[in-house]
Amino acid sequence: MTADKHHVTIKGIKDGLVFRLDDSCSWEELLEELQHKLEKTHQQILTGPIIHVHVKLGKRAVSEEEKGRIRAIIGTRGNLLIQSIESETGSETEDDRTRQPLKLVKGIVRSGQVLRHNGHLLFLGDVNPGGTIECTGSIYVLGALRGMAHAGSEGDEEAVIAASYLRPTQLRIAGIISRPPDEWGIDEAYMEFAYIQEGRMEIDKLQHLARIRPDSAIAKPLTS
Repeated sequence: MTADKHHVTIKGIKDGLVFRLDDSCSWEELLEELQHKLEKTHQQILTGPIIHVHVKLGKRAVSEEEKGRIRAIIGTRGNLLIQSIESETGSETEDDRTRQPLKLVKGIVRSGQVLRHNGHLLFLGDVNPGGTIECTGSIYVLGALRGMAHAGSEGDEEAVIAASYLRPTQLRIAGIISRPPDEWGIDEAYMEFAYIQEGRMEIDKLQHLARIRPDSAIAKPLTS
Protein backbone atom coordinates (compact mmCIF):
# COMPACT_ATOMS: atom_id res chain seq x y z
CA MET A 1 0.00 0.00 0.00
CA THR A 2 1.36 3.38 -0.95
CA ALA A 3 1.00 6.45 1.22
CA ASP A 4 -0.87 8.52 -1.38
CA LYS A 5 -3.80 6.11 -1.63
CA HIS A 6 -6.83 6.70 0.53
CA HIS A 7 -9.29 3.93 -0.11
CA VAL A 8 -10.54 4.01 3.50
CA THR A 9 -11.92 7.20 5.02
CA ILE A 10 -12.89 7.34 8.71
CA LYS A 11 -15.21 10.17 9.77
CA GLY A 12 -16.73 10.98 13.14
CA ILE A 13 -20.51 11.41 13.38
CA LYS A 14 -22.89 12.07 16.27
CA ASP A 15 -23.36 8.43 17.24
CA GLY A 16 -19.95 7.01 16.32
CA LEU A 17 -17.80 6.60 13.21
CA VAL A 18 -18.42 6.08 9.51
CA PHE A 19 -15.95 3.97 7.55
CA ARG A 20 -16.22 4.81 3.83
CA LEU A 21 -14.61 2.10 1.71
CA ASP A 22 -13.69 2.87 -1.90
CA ASP A 23 -15.66 0.81 -4.41
CA SER A 24 -13.21 1.20 -7.30
CA CYS A 25 -10.01 -0.39 -5.95
CA SER A 26 -9.31 -4.10 -5.61
CA TRP A 27 -10.85 -5.98 -2.71
CA GLU A 28 -7.52 -7.13 -1.24
CA GLU A 29 -6.06 -3.64 -1.54
CA LEU A 30 -9.05 -2.25 0.33
CA LEU A 31 -8.71 -4.76 3.17
CA GLU A 32 -4.98 -4.11 3.39
CA GLU A 33 -5.52 -0.37 3.88
CA LEU A 34 -8.35 -0.94 6.35
CA GLN A 35 -6.14 -3.16 8.46
CA HIS A 36 -3.22 -0.73 8.20
CA LYS A 37 -5.29 2.20 9.45
CA LEU A 38 -6.70 0.22 12.34
CA GLU A 39 -3.28 -1.03 13.42
CA LYS A 40 -0.92 1.83 12.55
CA THR A 41 -2.38 5.26 11.88
CA HIS A 42 -5.62 5.74 13.83
CA GLN A 43 -4.87 4.35 17.29
CA GLN A 44 -5.90 7.57 19.06
CA ILE A 45 -9.51 7.62 17.84
CA LEU A 46 -9.89 3.85 17.81
CA THR A 47 -9.16 3.23 21.48
CA GLY A 48 -11.11 3.88 24.65
CA PRO A 49 -14.86 3.35 25.22
CA ILE A 50 -17.21 1.51 22.87
CA ILE A 51 -17.64 3.29 19.50
CA HIS A 52 -20.45 2.42 17.08
CA VAL A 53 -19.29 1.96 13.49
CA HIS A 54 -21.24 2.26 10.24
CA VAL A 55 -19.52 0.83 7.16
CA LYS A 56 -20.33 2.38 3.76
CA LEU A 57 -19.34 0.31 0.71
CA GLY A 58 -20.52 2.60 -2.11
CA LYS A 59 -21.54 0.56 -5.15
CA ARG A 60 -19.42 -2.46 -4.20
CA ALA A 61 -21.42 -5.68 -3.89
CA VAL A 62 -20.05 -8.03 -1.25
CA SER A 63 -20.88 -11.56 -0.14
CA GLU A 64 -21.59 -12.67 3.43
CA GLU A 65 -18.04 -14.06 3.59
CA GLU A 66 -16.61 -10.71 2.52
CA LYS A 67 -18.73 -8.90 5.10
CA GLY A 68 -17.30 -11.33 7.62
CA ARG A 69 -13.77 -10.30 6.67
CA ILE A 70 -14.67 -6.64 7.24
CA ARG A 71 -16.15 -7.48 10.63
CA ALA A 72 -13.14 -9.57 11.58
CA ILE A 73 -10.67 -6.77 10.76
CA ILE A 74 -12.66 -4.06 12.51
CA GLY A 75 -13.33 -6.45 15.39
CA THR A 76 -9.62 -6.59 16.19
CA ARG A 77 -10.18 -3.25 17.90
CA GLY A 78 -12.14 -4.33 20.95
CA ASN A 79 -13.97 -1.03 21.35
CA LEU A 80 -15.43 -0.89 17.82
CA LEU A 81 -18.98 -2.26 17.47
CA ILE A 82 -20.34 -2.54 13.94
CA GLN A 83 -23.91 -1.25 13.67
CA SER A 84 -24.40 -1.52 9.91
CA ILE A 85 -22.72 -2.55 6.66
CA GLU A 86 -24.36 -0.69 3.78
CA SER A 87 -23.96 -0.52 0.03
CA GLU A 88 -26.10 0.76 -2.79
CA THR A 89 -26.88 -2.87 -3.61
CA GLY A 90 -28.27 -3.63 -0.14
CA SER A 91 -27.47 -3.33 3.54
CA GLU A 92 -27.24 -5.34 6.73
CA THR A 93 -27.99 -3.62 10.02
CA GLU A 94 -27.59 -4.79 13.58
CA ASP A 95 -31.37 -5.28 13.72
CA ASP A 96 -31.14 -7.65 10.76
CA ARG A 97 -28.56 -9.73 12.60
CA THR A 98 -30.61 -9.98 15.81
CA ARG A 99 -33.62 -11.17 13.80
CA GLN A 100 -31.70 -14.20 12.57
CA PRO A 101 -33.28 -17.44 13.87
CA LEU A 102 -31.38 -19.86 16.05
CA LYS A 103 -29.78 -22.83 14.38
CA LEU A 104 -30.54 -26.05 16.24
CA VAL A 105 -27.66 -28.55 16.48
CA LYS A 106 -27.56 -31.78 18.49
CA GLY A 107 -24.53 -33.78 19.56
CA ILE A 108 -21.36 -33.64 21.65
CA VAL A 109 -18.36 -31.37 21.12
CA ARG A 110 -15.42 -33.47 22.25
CA SER A 111 -11.87 -32.45 23.15
CA GLY A 112 -10.08 -31.08 20.10
CA GLN A 113 -13.29 -30.43 18.15
CA VAL A 114 -14.47 -26.95 17.08
CA LEU A 115 -18.08 -26.19 16.15
CA ARG A 116 -18.42 -22.92 14.20
CA HIS A 117 -21.63 -21.23 13.13
CA ASN A 118 -22.54 -17.95 11.44
CA GLY A 119 -25.49 -16.65 13.48
CA HIS A 120 -27.13 -17.75 16.73
CA LEU A 121 -26.79 -21.35 17.91
CA LEU A 122 -28.91 -23.55 20.16
CA PHE A 123 -26.81 -26.61 20.97
CA LEU A 124 -28.48 -29.67 22.50
CA GLY A 125 -25.67 -31.61 24.13
CA ASP A 126 -22.46 -31.22 26.08
CA VAL A 127 -19.27 -29.33 25.28
CA ASN A 128 -16.45 -31.29 26.87
CA PRO A 129 -13.17 -29.83 28.18
CA GLY A 130 -10.96 -29.09 25.18
CA GLY A 131 -13.99 -28.62 22.90
CA THR A 132 -14.95 -25.24 21.42
CA ILE A 133 -18.08 -23.54 20.10
CA GLU A 134 -17.60 -20.33 18.12
CA CYS A 135 -20.48 -18.24 16.75
CA THR A 136 -20.96 -14.78 15.29
CA GLY A 137 -24.17 -14.56 17.36
CA SER A 138 -25.27 -15.91 20.74
CA ILE A 139 -24.67 -19.42 22.07
CA TYR A 140 -27.25 -21.40 24.08
CA VAL A 141 -26.20 -24.81 25.37
CA LEU A 142 -28.88 -27.15 26.67
CA GLY A 143 -26.33 -29.29 28.43
CA ALA A 144 -22.99 -28.89 30.15
CA LEU A 145 -20.56 -26.27 28.87
CA ARG A 146 -17.17 -27.39 30.18
CA GLY A 147 -15.08 -26.36 27.20
CA MET A 148 -14.54 -23.00 25.51
CA ALA A 149 -17.26 -20.79 23.99
CA HIS A 150 -16.78 -17.67 21.86
CA ALA A 151 -19.94 -15.72 21.02
CA GLY A 152 -20.08 -12.56 18.92
CA SER A 153 -16.88 -13.69 17.24
CA GLU A 154 -17.05 -10.86 14.69
CA GLY A 155 -17.48 -8.13 17.29
CA ASP A 156 -21.10 -8.38 18.48
CA GLU A 157 -20.98 -7.41 22.17
CA GLU A 158 -24.76 -7.89 22.51
CA ALA A 159 -24.27 -11.65 22.15
CA VAL A 160 -24.66 -13.91 25.17
CA ILE A 161 -23.48 -17.37 26.23
CA ALA A 162 -25.97 -19.44 28.21
CA ALA A 163 -25.86 -23.02 29.43
CA SER A 164 -27.79 -25.44 31.61
CA TYR A 165 -24.50 -26.12 33.40
CA LEU A 166 -21.94 -23.35 32.97
CA ARG A 167 -18.41 -24.32 34.00
CA PRO A 168 -16.25 -23.56 30.95
CA THR A 169 -12.51 -23.44 30.62
CA GLN A 170 -12.97 -20.02 28.98
CA LEU A 171 -15.73 -17.71 27.76
CA ARG A 172 -15.28 -14.98 25.19
CA ILE A 173 -17.78 -12.48 23.84
CA ALA A 174 -16.52 -10.33 20.95
CA GLY A 175 -12.98 -9.43 22.11
CA ILE A 176 -13.63 -9.71 25.86
CA ILE A 177 -12.44 -12.80 27.73
CA SER A 178 -13.97 -13.97 30.99
CA ARG A 179 -12.33 -14.18 34.35
CA PRO A 180 -11.59 -17.71 35.61
CA PRO A 181 -14.82 -19.44 36.77
CA ASP A 182 -13.66 -19.55 40.38
CA GLU A 183 -13.68 -15.72 40.41
CA TRP A 184 -17.28 -15.32 39.22
CA GLY A 185 -18.65 -15.10 42.75
CA ILE A 186 -21.56 -17.47 41.99
CA ASP A 187 -21.65 -20.76 43.86
CA GLU A 188 -23.97 -22.64 41.54
CA ALA A 189 -23.31 -23.35 37.89
CA TYR A 190 -26.85 -24.21 36.79
CA MET A 191 -28.91 -22.16 34.30
CA GLU A 192 -26.55 -19.20 33.98
CA PHE A 193 -25.50 -16.90 31.16
CA ALA A 194 -22.64 -14.53 30.37
CA TYR A 195 -23.01 -11.09 28.82
CA ILE A 196 -21.06 -7.85 28.37
CA GLN A 197 -21.86 -4.81 30.44
CA GLU A 198 -19.75 -1.66 30.33
CA GLY A 199 -16.87 -3.49 28.72
CA ARG A 200 -16.77 -6.29 31.28
CA MET A 201 -18.14 -9.83 31.21
CA GLU A 202 -20.80 -10.55 33.79
CA ILE A 203 -22.50 -13.80 34.86
CA ASP A 204 -26.14 -13.98 35.93
CA LYS A 205 -28.96 -16.47 36.37
CA LEU A 206 -30.77 -17.41 33.17
CA GLN A 207 -34.15 -16.18 34.43
CA HIS A 208 -32.77 -12.62 34.18
CA LEU A 209 -31.92 -12.93 30.48
CA ALA A 210 -35.14 -11.32 29.22
CA ARG A 211 -34.57 -8.29 31.43
CA ILE A 212 -30.88 -7.81 30.58
CA ARG A 213 -31.14 -8.75 26.89
CA PRO A 214 -34.81 -8.22 25.93
CA ASP A 215 -34.00 -8.69 22.23
CA SER A 216 -32.15 -11.93 22.80
CA ALA A 217 -32.32 -14.45 19.96
CA ILE A 218 -33.59 -17.17 22.30
CA ALA A 219 -37.11 -15.81 21.78
CA LYS A 220 -36.90 -16.22 18.00
CA PRO A 221 -38.21 -19.25 16.03
CA LEU A 222 -35.91 -22.23 15.53
CA THR A 223 -34.64 -23.72 12.27
CA SER A 224 -33.10 -27.14 12.03
